[in-house]
Amino acid sequence: MLGARAWLGRGLLLPRAGSGFAASRRGSSARDKDRSVTVNSTVPMPVGGKGSRTSCSPSTLQKVPNRLINEKSPYLLQHAYNPVDWYLWGQEAFDKARKENKPIFLSVGYSTCHWCHMMEEESFQNEEIGRLLSEDFVSVKVDREERPDVDKVYMTFVQATSSGGGWPMNVWLTPNLQPIVGGTYFPPEDGLTRVGFRTVLLRIREQWKQNRNTLLENSQRVTTALLARSEISMGDRQVPPSAATMNSRCFQQLDEGYDEEYGGFAEAPKFPTPVILNFLFSYWLSHRLTQDGSRAQQMALHTLKMMANGGIRDHVGQGFHRYSTDRQWHIPHFEKMLYDQAQLAVAYTQAFQISGDEFYSDVAKGILQYVARNLSHRSGGFYSAEDADSPPERGMRPKEGAFYVWTVKEVQQLLPEPVLGATEPLTSGQLLMKHYGLTEAGNISPSQDPKGELQGQNVLTVRYSLELTAARFGLDVDAVRTLLNTGLDKLFQARKHRPKPHLDSKMLAAWNGLMVSGYAVTGAVLGLERLITYAVNGAKFLKRHMFDVASGRLMRTCYAGPGGTIEHSNPPCWGFLEDYAFVVRGLLDLYEASQESSWLEWALRLQDTQDRLFWDSRGGGYFSSEAELGAGLPLRLKDDQDGAEPSANSVSAHNLLRLHGFTGHKDWMDKCVRLLTAFSERMRRVPVALPEMVRALSAHQQTLKQIVICGDPQAKDTKALLQCVHSIYIPNKVLILANGDPSSFLSRQLPFLSTLRRLEDRATAYVCEDQACSMPVTEPCDLRKLLHP
Repeated sequence: MLGARAWLGRGLLLPRAGSGFAASRRGSSARDKDRSVTVNSTVPMPVGGKGSRTSCSPSTLQKVPNRLINEKSPYLLQHAYNPVDWYLWGQEAFDKARKENKPIFLSVGYSTCHWCHMMEEESFQNEEIGRLLSEDFVSVKVDREERPDVDKVYMTFVQATSSGGGWPMNVWLTPNLQPIVGGTYFPPEDGLTRVGFRTVLLRIREQWKQNRNTLLENSQRVTTALLARSEISMGDRQVPPSAATMNSRCFQQLDEGYDEEYGGFAEAPKFPTPVILNFLFSYWLSHRLTQDGSRAQQMALHTLKMMANGGIRDHVGQGFHRYSTDRQWHIPHFEKMLYDQAQLAVAYTQAFQISGDEFYSDVAKGILQYVARNLSHRSGGFYSAEDADSPPERGMRPKEGAFYVWTVKEVQQLLPEPVLGATEPLTSGQLLMKHYGLTEAGNISPSQDPKGELQGQNVLTVRYSLELTAARFGLDVDAVRTLLNTGLDKLFQARKHRPKPHLDSKMLAAWNGLMVSGYAVTGAVLGLERLITYAVNGAKFLKRHMFDVASGRLMRTCYAGPGGTIEHSNPPCWGFLEDYAFVVRGLLDLYEASQESSWLEWALRLQDTQDRLFWDSRGGGYFSSEAELGAGLPLRLKDDQDGAEPSANSVSAHNLLRLHGFTGHKDWMDKCVRLLTAFSERMRRVPVALPEMVRALSAHQQTLKQIVICGDPQAKDTKALLQCVHSIYIPNKVLILANGDPSSFLSRQLPFLSTLRRLEDRATAYVCEDQACSMPVTEPCDLRKLLHP
């Protein structure tokens, strides 16, 4: 792909129609690209030569707000005092661009994105750049978390015409919304190897005036090529591909990229990617007697252990940061996202189911403790994220990671107590610093701190096992564990006095659905009712504040208002496919954890609405957005990558299988088959891009287990059988409680349930496949043998 560095006079360069879609990590920032600028364009751009860099210090913030001041989105409000005439994505901006015949400048980001902050400070606060954006362009600001459809369409362009993508994403469009030029973070002025934002604006302004028709023609060709490349359809195919073949190829691709020493599947940056870990656990289960099966289990467990020991985990306050900037999981990008916490809680819980090692369940409980403390609204909903940046001290400029890092001096002052019984003079602080790798000079290398903001600072990362640390100082392991936990708690109390990172108090239906799953699955497996209560309260919040009863539709967003109130945008932002898919998954998980059938009933209704709004009756699979909501966008996409979050189509495939298991409705099984068939080519070509869908394909081509417990929900023997099921890793199952009432919701869905009887009036379990059931058992140990032969 030719881009900003290809300067060929005044000629225009068109991205090749056959340019491949570069794999990228959703939810990442422009930092993924090693801080380099990406400009992807049908227009060549000049790059400033040596000495061309000029100062571009931002002016003081203008006191008069722009129209973004009236919005609820924290990200949009961060730009409300820019000297830029920002518009919202909508008809007002489009009409102005067409009437004045100006290109649209679309800037997309999110409130906890470090490089979004940088560009806002360096460029959007600059008076000269503000004038250019306001006079020569129609400038539109979008929160990608509010409008994922807009983000995905233009990120598809950026990725298709370059080596990757990221945020902030900046794309110039024709008045008809077709992309011309795309990029990520721009510095304000030219450097030796980087094109500056002001230069880009001036060059596009010139090209629009002098070569508009050529630009429009090229943009149309690019859009046509993207339409062809992005189509996902059944075509002439009648059945999905072989699950065994896709499983094997996906595993081999992961095995080839696996880091034997530190776990994970890349050099750097490294992302948690729970979808990959889920695949490896499922692969292990179906291949557990083979060498590859054992290898898959080892890869997943080792990765989870190395992540939990690394600096990507907040050892003081719990929870995980977004990603690691290095191979060792040591220095993170410090923002914390709700969707990571939700998925990682499930991954660590499954690791505990499989291994029996409480190390993993402790990590899962720590994640949920962090979410309950920092990301929870008192009405039951969950906030989106915490920022990477915060002021080191009040009144200072925010710095990345300031809230989370420590100097040796700070730790020594907080933990001066001598450790009794050690083989050498030792304080609690010295013990903690040894175990977590703190040094006087700091443990952050200059290459990971190009601005020099973290000199002398340390990120806690486990350097030794408890046994090794204990042996080093001649101490008992339990004593070391207690001393370290006490030390971490004192650091946590001290950290409370630091300025906190910005909280994105926006609440998204999709991520709340993931979090309901996180609490429900972990609570059920660990037998912790208080965690299930968080899941119940999260589901109640969704129904009360993010569901429109009259239309049966979900809302995408709501916001924390003053005094604990909940606010909505006007008009409301309606849900996208991922909102329905993730909430339905959460409700199915919550039913299995709580056995409250009302959650299952709501899941069925939401699935019906999802089918009505998003199903592609011609090509199979689900579109990411409603047809009306995406009117005017050049593409209507079907998300085809499991990344930081699973693809909504992958999750929907699992949901359809489970709903068929709960109800026997053939239509949902048919839709699942058509969905998997539509994604056949994508799975065949790059199965590792869709590990969650490959899991769904395997589940479809196996037989789903219907595990039926007949008993009184409150009785001890019923609870013992339910807990037995929860304790075993069985991803391809539905768990049904039959209380003997033939008029109950599930009995009406599955008439065969009324034929199942309790033995000797005791809680009784049946394992059924295709409505053919095993012999009844009443003891948990016998049920375990049936489920785990």
